[in-house]
Amino acid sequence: MKTLHVTLVLLLSLLGSLEASSITLGGVVRSENQKTITSRYMGFVQDVLVEEGSMVKKGDVLYTIDSKEIDTAKAQAELAIAQADLNEQMYANQYKNAMLNLERYQRLLAKDMVSKFDVENLELSASNLKAMMDIAQKQRLQAKQKLQEVQNQYRYLHVRAPNDGVVIEKQIKAGEMALPGVSTLILSDLSSLKVLVEVSESQLSTMKIGEYVDVHITSIGFKVEGTIAAIVPAVHAQSHTFKVKIAFTPTAFVYPGMYTEVVFKGKNP
Repeated sequence: MKTLHVTLVLLLSLLGSLEASSITLGGVVRSENQKTITSRYMGFVQDVLVEEGSMVKKGDVLYTIDSKEIDTAKAQAELAIAQADLNEQMYANQYKNAMLNLERYQRLLAKDMVSKFDVENLELSASNLKAMMDIAQKQRLQAKQKLQEVQNQYRYLHVRAPNDGVVIEKQIKAGEMALPGVSTLILSDLSSLKVLVEVSESQLSTMKIGEYVDVHITSIGFKVEGTIAAIVPAVHAQSHTFKVKIAFTPTAFVYPGMYTEVVFKGKNP
């Protein structure tokens, strides 16, 4: 009987020490892939198709930008092509006539019926016309390249989601000016969620990458086992805490920003 009593005391003591070794800390769900959406070109926003909280798929149109400036650039490029074509044709006709005159004068020169000076002037004129024709050809190629660049810009007027996710911040409205590099939306990828926990220096020594933890999101009744994915070795100057990232398998109801309780059990996989 005495032996049984001692055994029970030892078991209770062991269980107590195990419970005491576990640490429960609060954390927040964060996305490892959060993107700031910006416009590539300047223009007025025509329509915004999402709101904060909207779920989007990769390739979905988020908002559209007015095309007036690109329409103007396209018209200018098309006009430059037409002008270059006209110039090339004009110089080509003049060059053809100049070569006919040059050949005729060369025959007359052979008969000593015209001066060499006249022939040299025609040769210079033909050479200049050939150069102008070459320049017109280059101008036409440059104008066509410019037109292609302008036409490529049209696809950027429809700003699309780079991946699946949820819109967590909206900073643009229809009628406002979208500027290159200025944030318009923030998209959070729900396929790369982790729990971020702040851990003190004294607690950090009991944690190792790969150890199992319990993840609780009480607001939705969610509970799952996760693992310590990373310990960020950057200590905050004032709070003296480290960031610990917890990997877990979320459900469709888990979103960035949710408060989470994490139980560190000190248990290896």
